[in-house]
Amino acid sequence: MRVVFLGSPQFAVPSLLALVKAGHTLAGVVTQPDKPGGRGGRLAATPVKETALALGLPLLQPSKVNQPEAVAAIRAWQPDVLAVTAFGQILREELLTLAPKGAVNVHGSLLPAYRGAAPIHWAVIRGERVTGITTMYMDKGMDTGNMIFKRELPILPQDDCGSLYEKLSLVGAELLVQTLEAMALGNAPSIPQDNTLATYAPLLKKEHEVVDWQADASAVHNHIRGMSPWPGAYTVIGNKRLKLWQSKAWPEGRAEGRPGEIAALPGGEGVFVKCGSGLLELLQVQPEAGKKMLAADWARGYGVRPGAVLGENLP
Repeated sequence: MRVVFLGSPQFAVPSLLALVKAGHTLAGVVTQPDKPGGRGGRLAATPVKETALALGLPLLQPSKVNQPEAVAAIRAWQPDVLAVTAFGQILREELLTLAPKGAVNVHGSLLPAYRGAAPIHWAVIRGERVTGITTMYMDKGMDTGNMIFKRELPILPQDDCGSLYEKLSLVGAELLVQTLEAMALGNAPSIPQDNTLATYAPLLKKEHEVVDWQADASAVHNHIRGMSPWPGAYTVIGNKRLKLWQSKAWPEGRAEGRPGEIAALPGGEGVFVKCGSGLLELLQVQPEAGKKMLAADWARGYGVRPGAVLGENLP
């Protein structure tokens, strides 16, 4: 089939490469505009743009994909189908119905669970043990279209958002190829979602990064790994932010003090923090304006002692 691919971050790159390898004609690629990033605020291309240029594919970078000129450019490519993986803009009805076979999406959850912008983050944050990929026909709703294929993937105890993101991107690529093959043969399923089972994965905001020490240790641990490697969970000590990158939950751990207080435990090198219930062992942290380091090294180097309280004086 003639495919127009819409995607932007690294998560979408395996899908684009898989379509090329499968022999589909990539009529064009649509991605987000270059944005300032890194030191000096220099413009940076999306990973999908870099891949499309390396493959010599036609490229479009509209600031608003639903504007008439962008729609006209996509129509001129005469696609049979639009394939969308983490594009980053909402497609309106004119685009959704532009191609004869419509638009299909690769979504990073087992729909109808975790509809929305950040399904991988929230699945880890909420302590799920299984997630997966769903391909679906796109409609005007937020991830509400009929489902085509699903594939489950376990969330391992050692997974964080970054490792799960990478694994799901490869599963998504395989499932997208399977989906387009079925569509080309005319035998792709179309399974309505049960809206009564829907859960949501909203766009991450700054307030989602803040650790709540009143929560139990397992919930705090899941929060930290669900925010790693981006955007990162944080707390404060004194008036300085402390990013938390790796941890271990001790749900049955006990210590005197209040939530957020660094515990005094005999004979231990680790940095343990009292939670609403249980203890959290900090393993890797990053002080404000500093580098990532072992939590024990941070505590020694910054003179952090038992009794210090994390999370006070939050801005």
